[in-house]
Amino acid sequence: MYIHLGRDVVVRDHCIIGIFDLDKTTTGAVSREFLSAAEKANRVTNVSSELPKSFVVTVEDTIQRVYISPISTATLSERLSPGRI
Repeated sequence: MYIHLGRDVVVRDHCIIGIFDLDKTTTGAVSREFLSAAEKANRVTNVSSELPKSFVVTVEDTIQRVYISPISTATLSERLSPGRI
């Protein structure tokens, strides 16, 4: 199954490693360092034309990517729920 992250970006659900709330996680040094390192490695894709609410970490074919999304963690998690059509 594919999950819509914002704009015209979709990712395969089995590639998602984690979904994180930007407001809650970026207050910690480790999260800020992770996002900074991902940006320096050109692995961050901003799919938000609005205020970003979450970031999604994926791994596909051993390549890690971070997507900045305008969609809340609750909505993205709901989209991953089993049995959702």
